[in-house]
Amino acid sequence: MNSRTLFVRSTGNRIHGSCRIYGTSVVGKNCTIMENVILGYPSNKVLNDVQSSGQTLERYPFVGACIGDNAVIRSNSTFYCDVDAGHGLRTGHNVMVRENTKLGDNVLLGTNTVVDGHTSIGSNVSIQSNVYIPTNTVIEDNVFLGPCSVLANDKYPIRVEYGLKGPRLRKGASVGANATILPDVEIGEGAMVAAGALVTKNVPAWKLAIGTPAKVVELPEKLRNLNRI
Repeated sequence: MNSRTLFVRSTGNRIHGSCRIYGTSVVGKNCTIMENVILGYPSNKVLNDVQSSGQTLERYPFVGACIGDNAVIRSNSTFYCDVDAGHGLRTGHNVMVRENTKLGDNVLLGTNTVVDGHTSIGSNVSIQSNVYIPTNTVIEDNVFLGPCSVLANDKYPIRVEYGLKGPRLRKGASVGANATILPDVEIGEGAMVAAGALVTKNVPAWKLAIGTPAKVVELPEKLRNLNRI
């Protein structure tokens, strides 16, 4: 393990020797961290600050990643600096979480998922494989994101100046596989987005968005339940 500063809260951790640590990072109790995981990877801001200071990256002081108790982080996953993950984090392989992201307890990040920073993810959230979450996104508690779902934050890519605004997924929302949710769209509490839907407008609480572009319809009675995460 190549480490400059790593605080491990107790014994009982299993940290592979190929793990790379940047900044001052913290790992909680009873964690398993597998091959080639990177914790505290420096953001562009940190790299620019290091360059301006004339110091080496190894000596420059900055906050790394904080991982709570009972985490399982699988191979080739990267957590940038200023990432704060709660207890019970589980990842697949090749996960990337960018800087200034907060994750609650019992979060699952599937293989190849990207969380592009400055994002808040609540507790008891299940994010399946190949999901993309952009900057400035809010995901509340008990949310489910199906495989290959995509959230967007740029309404007019490159062509028009636009403040990046990710979607807001309220408590207990569910998003089906291959769905796309456009910038600044709110998926209400308990609402569902069908597989393959293209969501361009807000979805009220406990409604169903289906189709391309999505239309909002009544949620079937049998689906008016809390997510079992």
